[in-house]
Amino acid sequence: MKQNSFIFSTSVIAWPLFFVLALWIVFWVEVRFKLDLSSYGVWPRTLSGLKGIILSPFLHGDIKHLYNNSIPLLFLIAVLRYFYREVSLQVLVFGILLSGLGTWLIGRESYHIGASGLVYVLVSFIFFKGIQTQYYRLVALSLVIVMLYGGMVWYIFPEVENGISWEGHLAGFITGFLFSLLYKAEKYKKPIRYDWEKPDFNPENDPFMKHFDENGNFVNTPKPEELEVEYTFFNIDENVFYEFKPEKEKE
Repeated sequence: MKQNSFIFSTSVIAWPLFFVLALWIVFWVEVRFKLDLSSYGVWPRTLSGLKGIILSPFLHGDIKHLYNNSIPLLFLIAVLRYFYREVSLQVLVFGILLSGLGTWLIGRESYHIGASGLVYVLVSFIFFKGIQTQYYRLVALSLVIVMLYGGMVWYIFPEVENGISWEGHLAGFITGFLFSLLYKAEKYKKPIRYDWEKPDFNPENDPFMKHFDENGNFVNTPKPEELEVEYTFFNIDENVFYEFKPEKEKE
């Protein structure tokens, strides 16, 4: 299988910028016109609360809440688009929908707002998918995600911090994990370059492996039999003879 390289395009920059810009525009509208849009968030297990599945990621309680979600989204959406281009749109769209639906199912009776559920979707998907591919670049990316956002795992549990929607975090985390199993990344499998990487490789038939005994010690292979060389004499002069002797075949 031929190895494909990652593709950089303007969308790697544009997607996170436009998405985060939309969050800030909504927040600016709330502040500028003194609106309270929290009622458009997820209110669990009610028909009116279903609208929050789509709208809640664009709503934030204060500027600190918005800032804390904006920085990870700028990085994570860019990473998703660059390393997982083929499934990036599905992960974003369905990530918002399924994490919101999960919050609607298990959440407390309160309005749940904010894009943190999507942040957990992206963190979970990028981490688990990288490990599953076993491709060294994506595994390294998973380790970077752990170093940057590993501490977030504590906020999927109840009563860790008051005022946060741990249900939304948990729903996002589970959604990202399920997506890592659902969406395949076959093209990132390490291609087979050597005969010994093939599943049907038999070391007994390999010329190089024949130089080693069963204990792994290097041994010389038997030398090929020396070729018999015929000598040919050319009588150029009655008193002088020249001899032609072909070179031995190299061992």
